[in-house]
Amino acid sequence: MVTKFARETTAHIFGENRLLSSIDSPEENYLHTDNGEHGSGEAIKPEKEMDNSVESQPAVSLDALQWATFLDSEGRVVDSKALKERIFHGGMEHSIRQEVWKFLLGYYKFDSTYAERQYLVLIKKEEYQILKSQWQSISQTQAKKFSKFRERKSRIEKDVVRTDRSLPYYAGDDNPNLDRLRDILLTYSFYNFDLGYCQGMSDLLSPILFVMEDESEAFWCFVALMERLGPNFDRDQNGMHSQLLALSKLVEILDSPLHNYFKQADCLNYFFCFRWILIQFKREFEYDKVMRLWEVLWTHYLSEHFHLYMCVALLKRHRKKIIEEQMDFDTLLKFINELSCHIDLEATLRDTEALCVCAGDAGSACIPPGTPPSLSIDSDAY
Repeated sequence: MVTKFARETTAHIFGENRLLSSIDSPEENYLHTDNGEHGSGEAIKPEKEMDNSVESQPAVSLDALQWATFLDSEGRVVDSKALKERIFHGGMEHSIRQEVWKFLLGYYKFDSTYAERQYLVLIKKEEYQILKSQWQSISQTQAKKFSKFRERKSRIEKDVVRTDRSLPYYAGDDNPNLDRLRDILLTYSFYNFDLGYCQGMSDLLSPILFVMEDESEAFWCFVALMERLGPNFDRDQNGMHSQLLALSKLVEILDSPLHNYFKQADCLNYFFCFRWILIQFKREFEYDKVMRLWEVLWTHYLSEHFHLYMCVALLKRHRKKIIEEQMDFDTLLKFINELSCHIDLEATLRDTEALCVCAGDAGSACIPPGTPPSLSIDSDAY
């Protein structure tokens, strides 16, 4: 169950005037998309302040030639574990994201051949068009008697025009990419009618469409991502609640002084980390860094819940400031929101990796089975 306290603070977390409707509504809208250690907790020492004047650099990115070495003559990935490790530590060049992301998301099987993938694309394109036609064929007369469709369509259209408009790919009036963004979200609301559309989904779709460039391919990759992150948007918020609870337990074993402070300050619900988890840090980094981060998360290399360890790393990094300034809940919300685009991603990833390794089985035990995201990236979802 979502506490009354959680309901009352959701709008504050995502900024003023960003909650369109009540959190109790069937299709809860979370946010507008207008973004133009064990025991002593000393495995990673907290830094005094973030200094981004000289940003940390990742390992050498995977390029097209290196990517080709992971494929056999028929196109199968010969060592998916080594590939994930490579991507985890260095990311990849943008030129190969369009192909490699499909494997990371589970749209392509790692043991599929070139021919099998070509066939899949054709079949899925036809399937997408059929799904899309379901809402395109609704007449104005039908729409007048279909309140659910009208409500979802209105929410999507309002959010799409505020999504990443500062990027050239989505900038300007009459931009066809905005139409594609809208059409994919509308089609998804018919594909997964129970979940429908919630604010924040356009944040998750935007980089996928930007990378894929093809509407059908972007749709199926988004479907794959939502198989993992869909519970984040459930009305009962059980998916978010389970992650925030796991985060609380992780902080308790990885940074007990910080955990004790949050307990004293009555902040153990960790609701101030809500946005980080809901949309996977989408608004905390510049666009290119978001793509780099998501690649790390999608590998599930050290943990399928690496994003929770990353929350711990960020909180731990700022422990001294949080405690010395005796931040209460509202101050924490403001402080965390103001970290947006002022976080050194590579340094944070290194901290997170160290925490994840340090936590080991004790960390895994903090996260109950089924806690989102729980889809195996090797599953045969498609």
